[in-house]
Amino acid sequence: MKLSDLDKKIISLLQGDLSLSSEPFKDLAAEVGIAEDVLLEKISDYKQRGILRRMGAILYHRKAGYRVNAMCCWNVPPQLIDITGQIMASFREASHVYHRVIYPEWPYSIYTMIHGHSREDLEHIVNLMAEKTKINDYILLYSNREFKKTSMKYF
Repeated sequence: MKLSDLDKKIISLLQGDLSLSSEPFKDLAAEVGIAEDVLLEKISDYKQRGILRRMGAILYHRKAGYRVNAMCCWNVPPQLIDITGQIMASFREASHVYHRVIYPEWPYSIYTMIHGHSREDLEHIVNLMAEKTKINDYILLYSNREFKKTSMKYF
């Protein structure tokens, strides 16, 4: 699938921050040099063709009051992976939920990134997840420092 220079420019700009205005796509279209409706049609086309999967916001959780975060690694039996992942993904405090390969020395198969206002708040959320999924074999890996938080850049 070949992308034009215009497509690459639009995708490049979509990878960055949208303007904090009431019409961010109009602003983006002006920067590209096209009408807003043309830009919106292009974005819709990218979505339909599978070029663009989703658009999302990056939340700087510490600035939003979520001072503590941890990766919680769960030892989930293979037959419960799908249902457990769906239940864990239903918690708004979980920003990421992944299924990963297990290893003999590391049996954890589901990883959840959990955010809380305090360590106690975060541990309460994890306890609720454990209660709801009936999975009690987990380890919490608390974040000490954030080195990088960006979206992928393709162009």
